[in-house]
Amino acid sequence: MHEDSRIARNLIPTVVLIVLAATGRADPPSGDRGSADLVLRGGAVYTVDAVRSWAEAVAVRGGRIVFVGTDRGANDYIGPETRVVELEGKMVLPGFQDAHVHPPIGGVGYRSCALYDLTTRDEYLQAIAECAKRLPDAPWVRGEGWSLPAFAPTGIPDKKWLDEILPDRPVYLDSKDGHTAWVNSKALEIAGITKETPDPPGGRIDRDPSTGEPIGSLQESAMGLVGAHLPAITEAEIEEGLRYALKMLNAYGITSFQDASVDLDEASTYRSLDAYRSLDERGELTARAVLSLLWRPESGEAQLPAMIEARRDYTRGRVRATTVKVFEDGVLEAQTAAVLEPYVGTDGSTGMALIEPETLKRTVSMLDAEGFQVHFHAIGDRAIRYCLDAVEAARDANGVRDSRHHLSHIQLFHPDDIPRFRQLGVVANFQPLWAFADAYITELVLPFLYSGAARWNYPIHSLLQSGAVVAFGSDWSVSSANPLEEMEVAVTRMDPNRSGGTPFVPEERIDLRDAIAGFTINAAYVNFQEDRTGSIELGKLADLIVVDRNLFEIHPAAISEAKVLLTLLDGIPVYGSLDSLERRAAQSP
Repeated sequence: MHEDSRIARNLIPTVVLIVLAATGRADPPSGDRGSADLVLRGGAVYTVDAVRSWAEAVAVRGGRIVFVGTDRGANDYIGPETRVVELEGKMVLPGFQDAHVHPPIGGVGYRSCALYDLTTRDEYLQAIAECAKRLPDAPWVRGEGWSLPAFAPTGIPDKKWLDEILPDRPVYLDSKDGHTAWVNSKALEIAGITKETPDPPGGRIDRDPSTGEPIGSLQESAMGLVGAHLPAITEAEIEEGLRYALKMLNAYGITSFQDASVDLDEASTYRSLDAYRSLDERGELTARAVLSLLWRPESGEAQLPAMIEARRDYTRGRVRATTVKVFEDGVLEAQTAAVLEPYVGTDGSTGMALIEPETLKRTVSMLDAEGFQVHFHAIGDRAIRYCLDAVEAARDANGVRDSRHHLSHIQLFHPDDIPRFRQLGVVANFQPLWAFADAYITELVLPFLYSGAARWNYPIHSLLQSGAVVAFGSDWSVSSANPLEEMEVAVTRMDPNRSGGTPFVPEERIDLRDAIAGFTINAAYVNFQEDRTGSIELGKLADLIVVDRNLFEIHPAAISEAKVLLTLLDGIPVYGSLDSLERRAAQSP
């Protein structure tokens, strides 16, 4: 039996009958009593409170939790109008929170020429041709979701393959990770990109090593050279993309998230601020959203007033525009991540620091002084160090405050920087689904890193051991938004879709309790709402989910097989229904 199974079996009766009663949570003050709107009972309620206690029942009234405790104690909250649902042992958790996700962008992408579920060059080309046929009047063939390992060992696709199927119509395709664009010759022609075109700051035009001609792959800011010529995406399309994403996120049990990149630039293809506000005003925003406003290095301090205005105008209802997103580097697969030691097989390249260290320090100090949370993109060890240095500079300049700045992705570490997260109060925001030896790791990353670098890829356990706050996000649509898949990888360090194999850096596996915390109370902390959400406690908002099995009683490799049956936001179903849950219980043997 798995160790956590034994712990769970031993803890449930102990905590329900002793801890809850001793703390008074099973017998709240009489002023709190009265009929509840909803009682869930007979469940395995994992509260994720400070002592990680368990309960059997939860009562909800007016969108808030009014009782957590035993089934017997819940009887005091059942009146003539109370809806009572028998869970028959199913698990209740706080609603999941995703600390790094791209809902509108991903939703639009999945509704366009989506390549996410394909794996080979031939599959991509067939799908692209079919998209072009399906949309004959669209001026551009546009899509996203192709994977760099399909073009191993370089990860760089060639325009010639697109030219063969679409020689006269421009094509623009974002990679799955969003850091590379694959275009055809017609797109390069429209953008005026030739062998004489210099690489833009913070970007790279991939070129034929013999001729110097653009090969059709554009890295980082170079994507914008063609992207600037794309037709604008309409407000209606962005709203539909956000609706698509919300439906999917709710089905995975997600009730809060941080949108990792919301662009204020009037010329931006995606301007989603108004979509969030519109859906919220119409009661269609079925999750709490924290928006990370995109920092454009080329605009510098001039963009700060617009960010302050956006924070004021868009922070209302379920929306909070209180965070700024800063990109510091690219990705290891394309050798654009900023690293401390040169990539193997190059002429000494250490990737790209998209903002120079001193400029980054000034930028973060300025944003910190204005009360913004900073959400960093940092993948390489050099980028991680630069970002930590910038937070340290901000603390020196402005004093220590409750900033909760966080670094996302954080793949490759220098071990000296691990303790700095706790020391500086920086949250480590991992995307745990990537922490196993997939083709990205084995074919495009490790062969080009210095000897011994594998040990310091996604060191989640080490960050936890250091005392840092560790939160989790998905980076959807880059990868799956299902927290259960991501938690399984965090616990096993193995592919959730295959059996067998060897864990990747097994010493960095974490236990299930910490994995759940990463998607609940710790992500709530990042979102500045741990006082209202993230755990199942009296007075908190009734953002709850019901899972079809107790995660602590199954093998870790089966965590991703569990299903969310019901998602409640403010006590109201946004996925599943109470009726279906009751029918399911009635059909159980």
